[in-house]
Amino acid sequence: MTGGSGRTQQFRTLGHSGIRVSTLALGTMMFGSWGNDDVDECHRMVHRALDAGITLFDTADMYDDGVSETILGQALRGHRDRVVLATKVGNPMAGDPDRRGLSRRWILQACEDSLRRLGVDHIDLYQMHRPDPNTPVQESAAAFDELVTAGKVRAIGTSTFSVEQIDEMADTALAIGSLAPTSEQPPYSMLARGIESAVLPACRGLDMGVIVWAPLNGGWLTGKYQTGKYQTGTHDDSSRAMRKPEHFDHAQEAMRTTKRQIVDSLSGVADDAGMTLKQLALGFVLDDPTITAAIIGPRTLAQLDDLLAAGDVALPAGVRDAIDAVVAPGHNVNPSDAD
Repeated sequence: MTGGSGRTQQFRTLGHSGIRVSTLALGTMMFGSWGNDDVDECHRMVHRALDAGITLFDTADMYDDGVSETILGQALRGHRDRVVLATKVGNPMAGDPDRRGLSRRWILQACEDSLRRLGVDHIDLYQMHRPDPNTPVQESAAAFDELVTAGKVRAIGTSTFSVEQIDEMADTALAIGSLAPTSEQPPYSMLARGIESAVLPACRGLDMGVIVWAPLNGGWLTGKYQTGKYQTGTHDDSSRAMRKPEHFDHAQEAMRTTKRQIVDSLSGVADDAGMTLKQLALGFVLDDPTITAAIIGPRTLAQLDDLLAAGDVALPAGVRDAIDAVVAPGHNVNPSDAD
């Protein structure tokens, strides 16, 4: 599909679900007070993504306590049949201990709440936002199966689960005869490669799709933190990472220095390949056919246009080896990026 941006979107199948999705997904965590409270601009971002051929839209109930879902649902009115709509359940809503987790009570209630906010009659991909150690896996699996049987959910997924937790969910689904997860949503980038060791092989073995978050490592792989005020970790209202410096190393001087040096090296790899750093970053995560899609989460329309302009670029021969020489396969530069 070719849209108004001029880029041609690629598609892959989401695991064993048979659902086809664009290889770029628009993540909407920034919709609302967490990033952009200009609702009209958020709507324009959704429409620009649609014009560019993006069909996968990812949100979560806890993003701005449901506001992200509401904004996304409003923007998609009249376009529902063109998109694959993904949301998540499990992380706490507004800090309320009764509105969190993966119990049957909360999964069923949270699904109804998400359907209402999104203004739809079903969710294409309903994901467990994080594991819930306080609920038996069998209870969670059975509750998701209820939603699938009722036609309210098409497929289910996990997010940031360990290989052991992924295997446990799959084994439980087989044991009780429920629908098995069709996808995992982990962090993955040139700076955070931990999933290559065990998670990606497990997903291949289970025929699960993989939708990765933070392919630009919180902005590091755009190159914008290489110069000026960002070198000191100074807060800047134009950047989510700067407003929350505890995320992606902006409160850790030593790690900032390490990442800056690595990004300089990766920029050299990109230059040698005739690519921009953003093209290299997105091309890297989509180079492995196990990866179904990469989530981009721009805060503004200008940021979205910049990412769309990167286009779909395959890694030239030898480039992955050059990346491996900078960051070893299976290595997370900062272990906290895997959380």
